Amino acid sequence: MTSIFEVSPRCQELQKKLIDFVENDCLPAEEVYESQVGTGDQRWKTVPPIMEELKAKAKSLGLWNLFLPKSYPEGPGLTNLEYATLCEITGRCPRVAPEALNCSAPDTGNMEVFAKYGTPAQKQQYLVPLMNGEIRSAFAMTEIAVSSSDATNIETRIERVGDHYIINGHKWWISGAGDPRCKVFLVMGKSDPNNEHKYRQQSIVIVPADAPGIEVVRPMTVYGYDDAPEGHCEVKFTNVKVPVSNIIAGEGRGFEVIQGRLGPGRIHHCMRAIGVAERTLDIMISRVTNPSRRTFGKVLARHGTVAADVAKMRIEINAARLMVLAAADKIDKLNAKGAMRDIAMAKIMVPQMLQRTVDLAIQAHGAAGLSQDFPLARFYALARTLRIADGPDEVHMMQLARFELMRGDEIREKDEKIRARRAQILSNGSKL
Repeated sequence: MTSIFEVSPRCQELQKKLIDFVENDCLPAEEVYESQVGTGDQRWKTVPPIMEELKAKAKSLGLWNLFLPKSYPEGPGLTNLEYATLCEITGRCPRVAPEALNCSAPDTGNMEVFAKYGTPAQKQQYLVPLMNGEIRSAFAMTEIAVSSSDATNIETRIERVGDHYIINGHKWWISGAGDPRCKVFLVMGKSDPNNEHKYRQQSIVIVPADAPGIEVVRPMTVYGYDDAPEGHCEVKFTNVKVPVSNIIAGEGRGFEVIQGRLGPGRIHHCMRAIGVAERTLDIMISRVTNPSRRTFGKVLARHGTVAADVAKMRIEINAARLMVLAAADKIDKLNAKGAMRDIAMAKIMVPQMLQRTVDLAIQAHGAAGLSQDFPLARFYALARTLRIADGPDEVHMMQLARFELMRGDEIREKDEKIRARRAQILSNGSKL
């Protein structure tokens, strides 16, 4: 894997180890993992044993918690740019590899919240076991009754009563909530709904998963996939009571926390998506160059439209990779807030690229591409999901357009200077 962005020798060594681990352990374990997911009444109670074996090996290889940036003492000391190159490798096996490295959502974002904003007690109780891979977690923001792409719409109430908060709300698409290992929720709701500043009405509180009043109503399906054992669940919080010490960062800082959490998280999804796209292209090439797959007397790859599709896929994957690496590099230099424009561009471009790439591969496979015999159908569901998850395309488009349109005055000022200089040159007889 080469790029114009340089990484350290240590990162290069990790790349080699990770490629070997993914190719020789994770990818061969995919079918085993799926076969070990529970069925019937064990669907949401069973954790595939192969995952614990993979996690143990990843730890022994030093491929553990790679996601946490070097600014955190708890992390491995990598930059976001370096992690991007590693995260892409795990994307080749998206169902297994990220979790095997303890680098899967929503835990990565939640761990970063605890690392950045958590008190020593909160870190000891939740960050340590999360980083050890002993428990899992969920982030509860999206709600069933409001348009959650505008998070100011969130209606869940977090009311202080004495030394406790009382939480009432109805959430859905809460990833990880179905997992038997899920021990903690980070819940976003309104603690000060009358605050005149709409971005200071929200807070985030820590809620133990076994707290009375939490009801996991049902797992949601994504194009028919339920993603057990983690799941994406509908969850109700009814008079859930937690101590005030469970607040994250302080009352009214919910938006600040989620911006710090979602920036890197969005780019992690994009990093993995590049890996998914690369594997998709490999699957495509294997199919269309197979001598036994012939139509109208020719191997599929000899048909001009198929060859053109392969070329398009390569161009779009390479362009998307550069976009992701640029965004990761910008986060390293300016932090997530300073890289918002680059993150928005990547979040728009990469999932759309992945969706087009998988669609072309499915078309080349015919009916087989729609089946369980290839991972393409699941990849398509993932790609389409990413265009909604962590903010729909339209929100990022709007944000990106706002950044660009802010340059209007600057551009007009430059144009005016150019016109003035042009007039000066003409008045001098067309001489500088």
